Amino acid sequence: MTIPPFKDRICAVVAARTSAAAHRQFRSAQQVTRTMEIRLDWFRDGPERMKFTADIKSRGLGRNRTLIATCRRKEAGGLFRGSIPAEFLALSRAAGSGCSYVDLAVESLPESPRELVAGLRSGALCVVSYHNFEETPSAVEKLAAWPAKVPFQVLKIATRCNSYADGLRLLALCERRSNVIAVPMGDIGLPLRVLALRAGSALAYASVGEKTAPGQLTLDEMKKLYRADRLDKKTRVYGVIGNPVFHSLSPLMQNRAFRQKRLNAVFLPFLVPDLKDFLRAVPELGIAGFSVTIPHKERILEHLDECDPLAARIGAVNTIVVRRSGRLYGCNTDYVGVLRALESRITLRGSRVLLCGAGGAARAAAFALSEAGSRVCICARKPGRAAALARAVGGEAVPRAALRRQFFDAVVNATPVGMSPREGRSPLRAGELNCRLVFDTIYRPLRTRLLRLAEGRGIATVSGLEMFVAQGAAQFEIWTGKRAPVALMRRAAWQALQDDKQRR
Repeated sequence: MTIPPFKDRICAVVAARTSAAAHRQFRSAQQVTRTMEIRLDWFRDGPERMKFTADIKSRGLGRNRTLIATCRRKEAGGLFRGSIPAEFLALSRAAGSGCSYVDLAVESLPESPRELVAGLRSGALCVVSYHNFEETPSAVEKLAAWPAKVPFQVLKIATRCNSYADGLRLLALCERRSNVIAVPMGDIGLPLRVLALRAGSALAYASVGEKTAPGQLTLDEMKKLYRADRLDKKTRVYGVIGNPVFHSLSPLMQNRAFRQKRLNAVFLPFLVPDLKDFLRAVPELGIAGFSVTIPHKERILEHLDECDPLAARIGAVNTIVVRRSGRLYGCNTDYVGVLRALESRITLRGSRVLLCGAGGAARAAAFALSEAGSRVCICARKPGRAAALARAVGGEAVPRAALRRQFFDAVVNATPVGMSPREGRSPLRAGELNCRLVFDTIYRPLRTRLLRLAEGRGIATVSGLEMFVAQGAAQFEIWTGKRAPVALMRRAAWQALQDDKQRR
């Protein structure tokens, strides 16, 4: 079905309690897109709703724009507490004021009198929307061929994706019909919202103010960070996988680098609770490579077709290249990051370094330090893992009870303790920091609790930012074959961390 084109394919969601706030959101959104959804159900009362609706006509807000009026009732996941006739009246007023489309929830259609539907449709085109905030139904494919009570121009299907398999089934609907809006909801659905436009979705929604659905991205993220409306079938998709993952600055850093190098590529955060589920989706999503973070750096090894010998020795991988054949090749750039962060601060050969942790990041750090000639000591929550890693690098396991009595040239934290949002924690106490230098591989926050404790004792510190930028630059070069714009990547990450501080 051919539908009248939306002015832009990224739709800003204007959702405010007052008319004045809605106007502020509208003014902000119009700088970025000409397609907007007006959430009438978000207004705190009828007078505020009617005021903004009247302003659409009196101020010509719909001129040269595509406005979609939505008044979703509580039963359909919205905020409107009125009756179905009241819902239709609000939508009818919006259509008469200049909204190009009205969004009709399927929950309202069975109980809606035909005369109300006919009267509403005479003033605007129609989006029929289905929302499921719990799951993606097993028969979601049938919704695309669903006979509606009223003729409609666009079908919107928004479902919670509890797996990447759910997301693939939802995005597949866009390939069959050109008038489908696919909205993957939830944290797993967040990167799929960006890829929905690439898959053929008629629209992608983004918030201007408060988010109106789980997993919704902001307008700036959708338009400026991910450039979702510029993605096409030739776009190379990269990402970072982990659980948690949304704290990562990799999307910001890598997308800035792609943009400077004028590459048709996008980098997305993928929350991955189930590694097998994600890996099965890699071919369908067209993923060309991805970064691996907690807790998958070691688990990913059993799923690889090929592995760099050094990464195999380390026993942890943080970088995956997806070959054209679909085969997965793993390597490790954390190793490079650790060396670049430390080698300019201390002489590694002959130094005694305490490493906190025995997971994937710790293994890369241990091998890097050992190869550089350091004497590596391991202290971890699980003594058995600490002993095993110490044996692998010819080091020694040190029980935590012994730390107050020993001195080290450097202490390296390779655990997630102290990472945002649990910023108040530290893997070690101040009295256990008997060293010249403390390096925390965590970069968010920039000054962790551990680093503040070290500074309080007059100990030199190194933040995880240097390691983060170095390992990310190495990943960029592996994936693209081009030299990484390291200075740009560092500035992007550093500025984001400064913005974090300003918000706190």
